[in-house]
Amino acid sequence: MEKFTLELLFQIIGIGSASGLIYKDNSLLIIGDNSGFLYEYQIDSKELKRHALIENPSENILKKDKPDFEALTHFEDNVYVFGSGSTEKRNKMVQFNTQNKSTSSTDLTDLYAVMQSFGEIKPEDFNIEGAIYNGKEWFLLNRGNGKSNNNTLFTIVGKNLTNEFQILSNHYKLPKIKGVRSSFTDAILVDNNIYFLATAEDTESTYDDGEVLGSLIGRINIETMKIDFTKKISDSHKFEGLTLFKNTNEKIEFLLCEDKDSDVLETAIYK
Repeated sequence: MEKFTLELLFQIIGIGSASGLIYKDNSLLIIGDNSGFLYEYQIDSKELKRHALIENPSENILKKDKPDFEALTHFEDNVYVFGSGSTEKRNKMVQFNTQNKSTSSTDLTDLYAVMQSFGEIKPEDFNIEGAIYNGKEWFLLNRGNGKSNNNTLFTIVGKNLTNEFQILSNHYKLPKIKGVRSSFTDAILVDNNIYFLATAEDTESTYDDGEVLGSLIGRINIETMKIDFTKKISDSHKFEGLTLFKNTNEKIEFLLCEDKDSDVLETAIYK
């Protein structure tokens, strides 16, 4: 990786604890891990729409009750929102159709149990924070911020995610930041590469937050499943959302969102 820049692009009022975003048609789709909504933000008009993902949604759901939507991906007209799986209440995937604005949900309890068994991840160390779907394969990333530091990339193929699927897994030892091992927080697929974010947080819990020590970006080649590079991009931000903005021969640009682990309904978008 050569030179990089990081800049604050704009602020969005009305969204808190942003944990995933998608850039499409000059608008952003954003989720927050405290929220029961999928947010749609028009960049030009600055209009913010809310789409309910659960019954009786709210902006700041109590931590013990929240579905903990941490991972966001899309394919064609459908958006897929994943709960982290870090508690029994966080095992739902919600599918949102961007054309007719309809939603449907899937219980991923069985899938998550198989992933934990196959990946040798204890339930208390299981925490899905990144998702990718290319129409054939699902890539789900476990954030290794539990005691075992188990950063795992799962590849899932099959007819569905409930009872007809096959799983592969790859484990990664990510760099330390200020003495603390970093862990996956999001990822996207660009050509044959998975670009990922990772953050170092001074905690050994997938449930409790800790001091944020910085974030990095990296790339995994999906042919070899090996990491090409990692690069620290911040000493203080907890970046949890990554989406492609522009891709040319000269440079690649991403948009990022930050989870500030607070109830403040304000989200900063970085480039």
